[in-house]
Amino acid sequence: MNINYEYYKIFYYVAKTASISAAAKELCVSQPAVSQAVKSLEQAIGINLFIRTKKGVSLTGAGELLYKHVAEGYEAISMGEQQLARLMHLETGEIRIGASDMTLQFYLLPHLERFHQLYPGIKVHVTNAPTPSTIDHLFANNIDFGIVTTPLPQNPNMEIRNAREIEDIFIAGPRFNDLKGKVLDYPDLQKLPIICLENDTSTRAYVDQFLANEGVTLTPEFELATSDMIAQFAKRNLGIGSIVADFAGDYIDRGEIFRLNFKKHIPKRNMCIISDRRRGMSIAAMKLMELL
Repeated sequence: MNINYEYYKIFYYVAKTASISAAAKELCVSQPAVSQAVKSLEQAIGINLFIRTKKGVSLTGAGELLYKHVAEGYEAISMGEQQLARLMHLETGEIRIGASDMTLQFYLLPHLERFHQLYPGIKVHVTNAPTPSTIDHLFANNIDFGIVTTPLPQNPNMEIRNAREIEDIFIAGPRFNDLKGKVLDYPDLQKLPIICLENDTSTRAYVDQFLANEGVTLTPEFELATSDMIAQFAKRNLGIGSIVADFAGDYIDRGEIFRLNFKKHIPKRNMCIISDRRRGMSIAAMKLMELL
């Protein structure tokens, strides 16, 4: 049957209120329009749905059967509209983000704090992983977007927005005070014990590639999972640490470690926000992107 679905809406309100006039008031339409819609629905179906009384209307057996199904459908649609409205007004929702220790600590965390103050009803899930794993999570649709560091692989489906610059440096503790104030060449590092991140990080890949271009290959004494541990190891004189400057700042300020100077600085690179061009984002995710 090709029936106007507006008739079912009117039928629902008439059945719910047991009154033509009350339904008209709920729907903000005239009583004759409601009566005509009910009549048209009964004619299209071929059966009476209401019994007219002096007090209003009551459902026939067929009307009760139809109302059961119409009510389930209409109330489900109404609930969907309410939930959608809550999403539109950022009263509810979910965001999935991928971030490394560094991007979370030195970029994302303050923005998440602000976002939570503005929209406390939004759930935020953060998958903590290095850049290569975050990229995998993005294209596996496990996250809405990621905060990563360059270098990044070429992928036409990956949209990249630069967020802020970072700088890779080498640090040392008091045991290596003889190097303080000296201007070094990168081959000098080959004579020293080196502390760096593990191989599955963009930071390690970037520094290794830069040193390779300088004709230097390092064999680290320690390969660690987190940058903060590199600063701790250097502070305890276990070697020369390769680290992003943000992680070393407080230690340097306190005089616990110092930065090595080289004739040539490692070029700065970027923290970036990455997303999949092929997928849209939730309203909540787009709002957080605005803050970022």
